[in-house]
Parts: sequence; C-alpha cells; structure tokens
Amino acid sequence: MSSLAGKVAIITGAGSGMGRATALLMASRGAKVTVAARNRERIEEVVELIRDNGGEAIAQRCDVTKESDVAAMVRATVAAFGRLDILHNNAADLSAKSFGRDASIQLHEMDVELWDATMAINLKGPMLCCKYAIPEMIKSGGGSIINVSSDGGMHGLDTTFAYGVSKAGVNMLTKYVATSYGKQGIRCNSVVPGLVMTEGARAQAPQAVLDVLHRHILTPFAGEPEDIARVVAFLASDESRYVTGQVIPVDGGLTSHAPYVADFRRLAGRE
Repeated sequence: MSSLAGKVAIITGAGSGMGRATALLMASRGAKVTVAARNRERIEEVVELIRDNGGEAIAQRCDVTKESDVAAMVRATVAAFGRLDILHNNAADLSAKSFGRDASIQLHEMDVELWDATMAINLKGPMLCCKYAIPEMIKSGGGSIINVSSDGGMHGLDTTFAYGVSKAGVNMLTKYVATSYGKQGIRCNSVVPGLVMTEGARAQAPQAVLDVLHRHILTPFAGEPEDIARVVAFLASDESRYVTGQVIPVDGGLTSHAPYVADFRRLAGRE
C-alpha cells in the first residue's frame, strides 16, 4: 500500500465517481486533501467522510474553466496545509447536455459551443491547474501530477469527437509537463480508464453500450472507481518516483488488443 503521509493533494471533480473514490483513498493513506468540484454539497459530503475517518480535508468549490477559481483553489490549499505535493486533474463534464450530445453527432454536425465547452473543461482546466500548482510544487521540492485521459484520446472513434480530441490533448499536455519540469522534481502521468461503473455510468449508459464494452474488455468484470483510485494513489506516491511522462491504461485490457478480437471470440464460440 502506497503511503501518502505528509503529502498535500488537490483532486478536481472530487464530488463523485472516480474523483470521490480517489479523495477518500488518498486521505486514508495519510494525505491532506483539497476536495474540489463545482457542486459544493457533494464536496462537503466527501470532506465530512474524510474527517469522520480521522483525515484532514477542505472543500473548495472550483470551476476549472475559470482561471480565478483555479488560482483561488491553489491558494486555499497552501493556506490550509502549507504546501502542495499532488494534483489530480479529474474534472470532466460527462452530462447528457455535453458528452451525451457529443456522442450523438458527427463532426459535420458539431456545435462550436459544444466543442469549446468540452475543450475548456477537459483541456484548458488541466492546463490551468498545472499552471498554478507547479510553482507551489517547486517550492516544496517537487510533486506528482496525475491527469485523467480516455481511450478515445488514444485511437479514433466515430463518436465523441470533441471529447476524444480533448483527451488526446491531455495526453500531450502530460508529456510536455513531464519534459519541462522533470529536472525540478515534478512528475506528470495520465491514467486512461476503461469501462468504470461510476454512478453516472450506471445511471446514463445504455445497456447495449455496456454490453459492447464488456465484450471487449479482457477481465471478467468491469472496473470500479476504486480500481482507478488505487493506480492514481500509486502514481502520487514516492513508490512511483521513476515513472513520468506516461499514458497508462487502467482499462481491463480494452486498449491492448486488436479491434476484432471480440468478434473472432464469438465466431469461435468462446463467448
């Protein structure tokens, strides 16, 4: 188990799903955590859970598309805990209004407003968080940044154009940050979740879509938010000190095989 004792972390999008699971896990391993998201009620609930279990945390409402919010989040963290060691860029908009619309259209039907909004939260947000976190990390002797990407940012799909391109940008942001600040003690990696059964996935994903993804993952089960949280916590810890600039799938093998494996398995009667 990777210890995070003495470290201070900011986790965006921490009110639900993978961000919530990561905040709870990091706190249980000794980190002091800024729980950040747009929904104040949700982040205050997470903070209460952390404190009830003996951890230290603060709630910080933050819209990562707004530079003033991001700057305030970092200032509040340093004011509360004295330093910053970990940044987990997890915030994303997976609502039906944005991601759902993106999934239902082709590029020639793209609304510029949808494209811009997706880029703002998925790509500008992590950039802004890095911009303000990195100077504080350098003051503390270094730190670890863990971004959340997507398999859609690694290969082409015929849907979710804006989301996929934004996540490809996150992967390159990861490599640029790792390259630019590595000698100053800052590591930066991306995790690439596959099918993860968050509340949102259970509530919004059509069963037909889940069935397709289940066919293509290699494990006999879908991921849970805690599966992502454990990898993020490892990348945040000193145990991963020689890992940087990497895009790491945590996807049950979804991106590891040829695209026709599931179909051939079915033809061979192995399903």
